[in-house]
Amino acid sequence: MKPQPVISTPRQSHYDVVIVGGAMYGSSVAWFLSGNPDFTGSILVVERDNQYKACSTTHTNSCMRQQFSSELNVRISQFAAEFVKNFRQYFNNDERVPDIILQSYGYMYLADNEPFADVLRESQLVQQACGAGTKIMTPEEIQRDYPFYNLDGIVAGSHNLIDEGYFDGATVFDWWRRGARENGAEYIENEVVDMTRNASGTRVTSVTLNSGESISCDTVVNASGPRAVLTSRMAGIEVPVEPRKRYTFIFDAEQPLDRDLPLTIDPSGVHMRTDGQYYLAGCPPDDDPPVDYEDYVEDHSVWQEKAWPAIANRIPQFEAIKLTNSWAGHYAFNVFDQNAILGPHVEVENFIFVNGFSGHGFQQSPAMGRGTAELITYGEYRSLDLTPFNYERIANGNPFIEKAVI
Repeated sequence: MKPQPVISTPRQSHYDVVIVGGAMYGSSVAWFLSGNPDFTGSILVVERDNQYKACSTTHTNSCMRQQFSSELNVRISQFAAEFVKNFRQYFNNDERVPDIILQSYGYMYLADNEPFADVLRESQLVQQACGAGTKIMTPEEIQRDYPFYNLDGIVAGSHNLIDEGYFDGATVFDWWRRGARENGAEYIENEVVDMTRNASGTRVTSVTLNSGESISCDTVVNASGPRAVLTSRMAGIEVPVEPRKRYTFIFDAEQPLDRDLPLTIDPSGVHMRTDGQYYLAGCPPDDDPPVDYEDYVEDHSVWQEKAWPAIANRIPQFEAIKLTNSWAGHYAFNVFDQNAILGPHVEVENFIFVNGFSGHGFQQSPAMGRGTAELITYGEYRSLDLTPFNYERIANGNPFIEKAVI
């Protein structure tokens, strides 16, 4: 992520759209919106930290998969793959924009019981209907293609080598932010600390910045990541999003594998994959409460007692490995149904959510940013109907069911 000039004071006292949060989602919305020829308004993006040191975007593993149980989530990831593979074309073939490689070594879900294997089989039918290349594999087929696995107790696997794997999310974010600025979106390093609503409470009329300015606006977009509820409460709204700690480990192997390691979701809850010349693993802690917004302290027992034993059990060749780096990041965890929260609030009609991605954020950001920009411009989703994710389902108590949540 390349540093940008630090500007803390807005140039205007009114903006058509104020986006609270300038990381992956704020910048995705800003880029798609500012680049839409049918949108002619002004955009202000307010970001607390111009260096993005403590945001989910900085701590992401930039993975992409089509192995979801719902058609809509599959379609969202398919657009992400198209976007990444044709990245420069989406920037009008600007020669400054790099090509981005999608490393398609796939996901490998491993099932150690028949009920979960049945879930994988049912999901594969959904994915297949969408054109995805997912295959259900027997233990013998898995062993044939990936002989390094210990498959004791495994009854089936689900694997897809087409448009699943790793991509350079940091470059996508960098160019969304740069492109949005070049399109006229204004970024400031500041913080929204309050919002004012009209007398009936149906619209946010202005936001107040930490530096004291009051900015009137027509639309507010909540792109605050794990801090989503802190932003929504300024408008008198509750949203079921909280920060949950997730761990990432980078390790070297004394005996490297002779082929790429798919992103393997082990029944233990640990996942692992190839990461260049190294390997990456991740997992939640067994005790998974909400954490403080500033808490990025690592619990090293998660590696010693959970991650490493699971890695060595699943791949005996990894019994001799060396941890080279690790960090803790935050999921913007939607405690209601672990899926995105989009669209307007049911009462505060100009308050738009782009929240609660629960670990799916990077791979879903192209479709969600595009859809939110369409919603603001046209009052409706046009490319892909994202209404099942709208906040209204939260208000009505109707969860969006997705069985493939990592």
